[in-house]
Parts: sequence; structure tokens; C-alpha cells
Amino acid sequence: MTLQITREGRVVIRTPLRTSDIEINRFFESRRAWIARKLSGREMREELAVKPRDYNAGEEFFYLGDAYPLEISEASGARQALILSHGKFVLAREKLPQAKEVFVKWYRERAREVLEERVRFWSNRFGLTPSGITITGSWQRYGSCSPINRLSFSWRLLMAPYPVIDYIIAHELAHIREKNHSIKFWTYLESLMPGYKTQKLWLRENSHLLRL
Repeated sequence: MTLQITREGRVVIRTPLRTSDIEINRFFESRRAWIARKLSGREMREELAVKPRDYNAGEEFFYLGDAYPLEISEASGARQALILSHGKFVLAREKLPQAKEVFVKWYRERAREVLEERVRFWSNRFGLTPSGITITGSWQRYGSCSPINRLSFSWRLLMAPYPVIDYIIAHELAHIREKNHSIKFWTYLESLMPGYKTQKLWLRENSHLLRL
């Protein structure tokens, strides 16, 4: 029997055919302490952050906070290289050599739609108007605000839940008024979005999930 912790933090046990539940449970219990250390420690987060994607069937990819397994489609000449349908990502087999590029393109296109809509919503609500929006591929900064109030957001945000996306948007909109990270800025951000610290903590603890 073998045990694996996936990129998403799920425990997977692979066993020979006809292995009894008793044997599986005994094996799991023998590894429980190791699993707990891996899942709770910084070591696990660091491993997941650098572990490359395999783009194999069953591997999970996040979209708006939910995980969707990957299915490889055998249909040739598919109209779309990648779709999200019926609770799974479906990738054309002929596109496997370019799988990462295909996923990046898919996320980037959705990012433009989703982020522009959310910026428009919060901009109207807060009375803060950016001069424009740029979608980037940054993995170090999920958002930024330029001196001329142009907002930039990483397409990787599309892997995060909506509340986290909204926190980043509110954060950058707040910079239109407060251009630094002073106490005044954080006080102002809290007035715009009370409870933002919950989303900030989620991002700190789960940033390893927002990578390809």
C-alpha cells in the first residue's frame, strides 16, 4: 500500500485489489501522525508550492474556490482545448503537450470577465473609480494600484473563493485614496470591508493552491 498527499492536501491511499477495510484502516492509523505533521506544517505548504503539475486525469484544479478534477478527452479536433463542464475540467488529449499554456489562457480569459465585473460592483459601492484594469500572470502579487490608479490583478485569483477575490479588489481600490500601507490605510480598508482579515489569512495559508 502507498499513501500520497495531493497538491490540494487530500490523502490518497492506493492498495492492491481485494485489500480489506481492516488492513487499510490499520495502514492509515500507522501513518496518522505523519499525515498530521505534513498537513499542518509549513513543510507541506512549501512542497505544494513548488511541486509541478502533472496534468493527469483526476488531478484537481481550482476555480472560484472549488476543486474540479481533470478529464482527458479523446475526441480529436475539439472546438475548445479546455472547458469546465459538469463539475470537471475537460482537456483535449491533443493539447496535453501544451496543457499549462491552455490552462493559463483559460484562467486569463475568465479573469478578465470576473474581475472587471467585481471591480465595477465594488467601485460603485465604495465610490472609488480606477483608471483601468490590467490582468497579469504574477504569482508574487495578486493585485496592485499604480500612481495613476490603474489596478492590476493576477489571473491566479480566479482559483480563490469570491470573498478572497473581493478582499483583493477592495484592498487595491482602497489604495486609490491611501497610497501606502499605513495604519490609516488598514483602518480605511476595514471601514470598506469589515472582516477582511479572515480573507487575508485564507490567502496567506492557501496561496499554494493558486498555482499551475
